Amino acid sequence: MAVPKKRTGKSAQAKRRANWKGSVPETTICTNCGATVLTHTVCTECGTYKGVKVSKKAEKAEVKDAE
Repeated sequence: MAVPKKRTGKSAQAKRRANWKGSVPETTICTNCGATVLTHTVCTECGTYKGVKVSKKAEKAEVKDAE
């Protein structure tokens, strides 16, 4: 197994890790309720995905609208 002869300095570590950056997640607007949603995920507000009801939350929203 390879073992380094000398310890890597803080400056060398910082230079190597300088390209590790966080990225802002992509978001879209829900076509059903208009809430901001992460791309390729079910809407947390109304429970739909691409206009199709996919969770129980969508069913509950329909019941409230009917009343």
